[in-house]
Amino acid sequence: MEAISVGCGAGFSGDRLDAAAPVVRCLVARGGPAALIFENLAERTLALQQLARRADPARGYEPLLVQELRPVLADCLRHGIAIVGNFGAANPDGAAAVIHALAAELGLPPPRVAVVRGDDLSDARGQGLLRQHLAGPFDAQRFVCANAYLGAMEIAAALKAGAQVVVTGRVADPSLVLGPAIAHHGWGPQDWDRLAGGTMAGHLLECGAQVTGGYFADPGRKDVPGLENVGFPIAEIAADGSCIVSKPPDTGGLVDCRTVKEQLLYEVHDPAAYITPDVVADISGATVTQLGPDRVRLAGVRGHPRTPTLKALAFFDGGWLGEAEISYAGPNAEARARLAMDVLRKRLGAGLALRCDLIGVSSVFGDDANRMLDAMAIGAATDVRLRVAGRHEEQEQVDRLLREVTALWTCGPAGGGGVRTGKRQRLSSRSCLVPREQVPASFAFAFAGPGA
Repeated sequence: MEAISVGCGAGFSGDRLDAAAPVVRCLVARGGPAALIFENLAERTLALQQLARRADPARGYEPLLVQELRPVLADCLRHGIAIVGNFGAANPDGAAAVIHALAAELGLPPPRVAVVRGDDLSDARGQGLLRQHLAGPFDAQRFVCANAYLGAMEIAAALKAGAQVVVTGRVADPSLVLGPAIAHHGWGPQDWDRLAGGTMAGHLLECGAQVTGGYFADPGRKDVPGLENVGFPIAEIAADGSCIVSKPPDTGGLVDCRTVKEQLLYEVHDPAAYITPDVVADISGATVTQLGPDRVRLAGVRGHPRTPTLKALAFFDGGWLGEAEISYAGPNAEARARLAMDVLRKRLGAGLALRCDLIGVSSVFGDDANRMLDAMAIGAATDVRLRVAGRHEEQEQVDRLLREVTALWTCGPAGGGGVRTGKRQRLSSRSCLVPREQVPASFAFAFAGPGA
């Protein structure tokens, strides 16, 4: 059977909005069965969209959805390229309505949009399930939301039923790619090796440009041409589950055995048992072969039966986080920045947990308890930015931190400037495994409303 080409249009919420168009042009030029996926949903992204939906029930989906789809929707519908995205986030039905509205605005016939449901465990039934399986007490007052990681089967079923666009909430990232492969090749739920191969193709695509040189690039060590126009990946998935990874020819970036191997191992704790909702993938005997410029084949992935459980992630109100920065430059700048840090600690006392970083001296390698920074002798840095972060259950305490940093303008030490402050609500997370039979998933078609 002919391979299906699956391209990636986004690797996270906030990814480049011009990335998908070259992928679609390439898929159209190649012809044959094809799909385009948008992976927008990191764990924290979903929780923030749950908060957005609480504030406004009409929101809660990917904020850049219209900008993402506007350049490619018409071509995808015209050429039969299915679109699959977890851009539904906390409100898949809202995302479906937006897609219908966009199609109407573009003068397109109403697309067949399917919505995958079942991942949201935020209701009373879901909370009951979490109480059974989360370790430790369940704080209902601070509970925000919870979602289970669904798999690819509902995506595949929707595509086989004629969906042109499939909107999901929380599904496992590789399942976005595996769903179109299942639908095209007709794989069964126990075709473990094929499912595992398609899953790892999805794993290669899910982070967008990471596999085409983006996260790989390191000047002088791992040079990548044209990084300013890095192309997003395309996987040609064969009937046996093997795949060939490439990118659009008119883009920068790089696909070689090194980029593929790096992404293949990304976030994989056990190469012999990469657990997903669809299959347990084993890449310990897989082969990665360069076929030509920017074309790499992955084969030999084995699969084992899926687990009887699904991962669920619950979020709870974690209070507030405040961040503030001020710069010191010139002679004795580091000493002045350290004095400012000492002033803040003494004025704010022990009631507010503070992390202090001296950007230019110690930041990335620092620690929340400030042990590394405090142990360092005062150096001679002449361009230092003090960053102070504090967290507290009460917003007023975080506001106090921001005021204190702002006051350093004139309350000293000398020469501080460029103050910037900000705050946001914090969320804490806890995960658990839940029996998959207690998380039934389904799909339904969303119909365009009046005037769409």
